[in-house]
Amino acid sequence: MHPDLGQPARSDHNIAIWGAPGSGKTTFLAALDIALILKKGPWRVIGADGPSTDFLIEMTTALSHDQRFPPATGALGHYRWFLSKKPEPQPRRWGRRRKEERAWKIGIDVLDAPGRSYHSKRGRGTDREDLLDNLASSRGIVFLFDPIREFEDGDAFAYLHGVLADLAQRMLATDEFADGMLPHHLAVCVTKFDELRVLKTAQSLSLLSPDPADPHCFPRVGEEDAEELFQALSTVSASGNANMVLPTLKQFFHPDRIKFFVTSSIGFYLNPMRGTFDPDDFQNLIPEALGGAGGVRDPHTPPGSGYQIRGQAHPINVVEPMLWLGQQLSSNGDAKGVR
Repeated sequence: MHPDLGQPARSDHNIAIWGAPGSGKTTFLAALDIALILKKGPWRVIGADGPSTDFLIEMTTALSHDQRFPPATGALGHYRWFLSKKPEPQPRRWGRRRKEERAWKIGIDVLDAPGRSYHSKRGRGTDREDLLDNLASSRGIVFLFDPIREFEDGDAFAYLHGVLADLAQRMLATDEFADGMLPHHLAVCVTKFDELRVLKTAQSLSLLSPDPADPHCFPRVGEEDAEELFQALSTVSASGNANMVLPTLKQFFHPDRIKFFVTSSIGFYLNPMRGTFDPDDFQNLIPEALGGAGGVRDPHTPPGSGYQIRGQAHPINVVEPMLWLGQQLSSNGDAKGVR
């Protein structure tokens, strides 16, 4: 509570989560806390109100202890969190007082809407209007592109285009933005990097590069190569429309405000006896009947339908989009404070 007003603390920034059904919006949010804990760094996530704190506890428990995915979003969920960075002590210089580092706090106001709210035909109603209100008031968006869903259903463009058309009408018709472009910063996240087909596509393009600072040697796709993987995955679509997603994004948003990330909310399986990534045994999502014995997921069955997380979740690039957006939205633009 605010000490003076007796009200929950307000977020400084509004970051919206955007994606079709099954793209992993709820899981992405739940993985954020786990990722920060595993990083053992100065950042932590804190709920700004009771429901947000409850969500954080329940979803973190589902992923880490129960090894289950959070249930798909069936109703509008509004969560207010803070990414808080603890000040790090600075070395004292001879004859000078120790300079205290600034405490950083990035406010995140997330509206986790059902995927149907984004669809141009099925998304009319209260949820749709609340969703558009949230997007219009935000200046940071995490856009989740699910390549597995796109392989099978091919509806990413359908969920994207209708919302952008409505959002542009709402925001640009007022002449508030003279350049005719939406003002948001956009973090485009290619999800489910842990899936076999996504990983193999990155490997075939020679985009995999280990992080030298990662003791587990998990494969990664660097930020400089993430857009190339996005484009490659967009060419394989059930409808053939996924290749229109990227041009549409660049038509509505400033290209220099778009950044690409390759992410996974659960990451790869890590054998506790080895402690490092095993390219012959990396699937972390398995059928329930297999228990801990391993196995390969049937991609036609959605997460949560008879599948479980095999081992500990090791989220990949879940924190980075949030910190990048926070950096871009910081009022003073000081990139040194958000890292």
